[in-house]
Amino acid sequence: MVRVPWNDMVSIKRVLDVGAQSLLVPYVSSAAEARAAVSFTRYPPQGMRGVAGTTRATRFGRIKDYARHAHEEICVLVQVETQLALDNIEAICATDGVDGVFIGPADLHASLGHPGEIANPKVKPVIDEAVRRIRKAGKAPGILTPSEDDARHWLECGALFVAVGADVGLLARGAEALAQKFKRS
Repeated sequence: MVRVPWNDMVSIKRVLDVGAQSLLVPYVSSAAEARAAVSFTRYPPQGMRGVAGTTRATRFGRIKDYARHAHEEICVLVQVETQLALDNIEAICATDGVDGVFIGPADLHASLGHPGEIANPKVKPVIDEAVRRIRKAGKAPGILTPSEDDARHWLECGALFVAVGADVGLLARGAEALAQKFKRS
């Protein structure tokens, strides 16, 4: 899964052309933004993805009819990270081509008046309800949390994918642990 920098046609095309098949599109707050994200992953006439015939995704031109069938293997996940996005969850979920909705906890907390927090007790029930609404709408709900207890809680709540770590954090903690082994007392 690749989190693209923004809901942007050029960024999404580049990631797809190198072969990514599952995309996480940040900061989607409306059905129109969700439709745009999906359209950037589809070739015309279903979408706006630019055609390049000899990309890594096409195995450099070796996959027959790639442009006709690529959308069948692409997973589009959109991130809801604002109050506006929460208000529009059902409409976002109803967007054809959206496979799942990922709750971005840090930005959501900030949007709800708790910047710099990712586990405010006032926001957790809001996230619980969002997970249930996404699932009820027939889409895969997901979230990121560094807390094992929260991860298990949201899985029980109905989340189908829970990120429990991020590459940069894992690299930093691994480097710290390795450095600690050789640190002189």
